[in-house]
Amino acid sequence: MPSLRRVLAFAALSGAVLALAAPARADRVRNPIAVFAGLDKITGRIISFEVAIDETVQFGALQLTPRVCWTRPPTEAPQTTTFTEVDEVTFNNEYRRIFTGWMYAASPGLHGVEHAIYDVWLTDCKGGTELVVDPKEPEAAPPPNAEQKRERPVRPARETPPGGNQRIDVAPPQGVPVQPRAPTQRFFPTNPVPGGRDPAGSN
Repeated sequence: MPSLRRVLAFAALSGAVLALAAPARADRVRNPIAVFAGLDKITGRIISFEVAIDETVQFGALQLTPRVCWTRPPTEAPQTTTFTEVDEVTFNNEYRRIFTGWMYAASPGLHGVEHAIYDVWLTDCKGGTELVVDPKEPEAAPPPNAEQKRERPVRPARETPPGGNQRIDVAPPQGVPVQPRAPTQRFFPTNPVPGGRDPAGSN
């Protein structure tokens, strides 16, 4: 029967080997495919579609281009994120960037696309085998000195126009104009086509 010392030494050695073999806490897996879900608020129909990284697809009036899609190794807490650009195609065939940022599969409402008709959110990332080790976070910068702190000037409030005639301005179109992109796939959830694909699209 092995002694207590041998058992403890074996346990310590096994723990050290596992610690060296396990990935670091900040490791991420780069995935080539992002999986999205899209909702048409008019019909209430939801479809799921896959998009390759740097590929542009169209869902309704929205064009999505994911730039990266990250997951965590199985040994860590799951966290699935993507950095995506979303453009809206208007009725006048103008393209406007309405969203650029991170989407989180665990919290679809945290950073989502705000649109009157369509909702799009990330559900998963697929196909990743490349493990990327993030560098350590840099040390926090020292707080600014009192001399560096400057207060913003207070702007005077707008005066109401004379005569009491107040005009209500219409909000300008949201987003920034961008160059059009040709989508590789089109998904229109209002079409009665299996899978929701546009018959005029390439796929």
